[in-house]
Amino acid sequence: MNKRHLLRLAALAVPGLLLPLGGWAQDFPPKKPVTLVVGFAPGGAADAAARLIAKKLGENIGQTVVVDNKAGAGGNIAHQIAATGPSDGSMLLFGSIGPLTIAPHMMKLPYDPFKDLAPVSGGVHFPNVLVVNSNSGIKTLADFVAAAKKEPGSVTFASTGSGSASHLAGELFSQRAGVEMVHVPYRGGAPAMQDLLGGRFTGYFAAPPTALPHIQTGKLTPLATTGLTRPAYMPNVPTVAESGFPGFQALNWYAFVASSKTPAPILDRWNREIVKVLNDAGVREALTKHGLTPHPTTRPELLDFMQKESAQWGAIVRQRKITAD
Repeated sequence: MNKRHLLRLAALAVPGLLLPLGGWAQDFPPKKPVTLVVGFAPGGAADAAARLIAKKLGENIGQTVVVDNKAGAGGNIAHQIAATGPSDGSMLLFGSIGPLTIAPHMMKLPYDPFKDLAPVSGGVHFPNVLVVNSNSGIKTLADFVAAAKKEPGSVTFASTGSGSASHLAGELFSQRAGVEMVHVPYRGGAPAMQDLLGGRFTGYFAAPPTALPHIQTGKLTPLATTGLTRPAYMPNVPTVAESGFPGFQALNWYAFVASSKTPAPILDRWNREIVKVLNDAGVREALTKHGLTPHPTTRPELLDFMQKESAQWGAIVRQRKITAD
């Protein structure tokens, strides 16, 4: 008796034994519109990327993919929604660095990003860019450090909130440069940028899509980017790493995750579909214009990346005694 015949007999003996795998295969794409949850308000880098990707995903799978913005608590609200949401493949989360790898070290969360959420694929990443008001008199990163050392506590830097990527980039820089800067948390990139333009603080580790328009008009001076290499859209701006701090890297990133209760075959299928979209020439061009670099990965690669990021930022949180207050 061959193996196939044995499986057929087993299926007859135990009704439904082989149904899950067949059911999962038949349920993709989901029969209802897919929700792509984003933890930030419309108009920002995460929202722009999510909408570009969602449009192409919907076209490819023949099902509507709706972007649902659930802003608040630094993105943690959206992550909790996804962690406790549908596990049938109809909900994806455009997860972010803060809730996935920083916030768990700073506060007690109602979800565990490594237990309640499953990695699907990398999404996009980008460096922050340290910018100052062009009227500040600071022209280079060396000037910025010199000002911070001359009067400890006189240099201030904004962020999109405690525990955000822009906050941790500043804390990492403070540690590496041996300076003490005063952190000024905001509730988002737009109000932080508005106050920087108004000269209310010294610097801001901003997302490129937020900073580029003001750099181009001359209102802001870019001092350095936080990746290991210069981004193509800012070729004349040095990196922190090449400006006296070798190996410095503080990337901002978004990745696709879903409820950990979602069956593996559905997660694997979503991985293939997302990777296909992120490798699409038109999508890549559109994301790059927004200052975002597509970062498709396998599911294990994303898990490994998240674990390494969690270890790095957890150490910074402890060393700098960062709290959620």
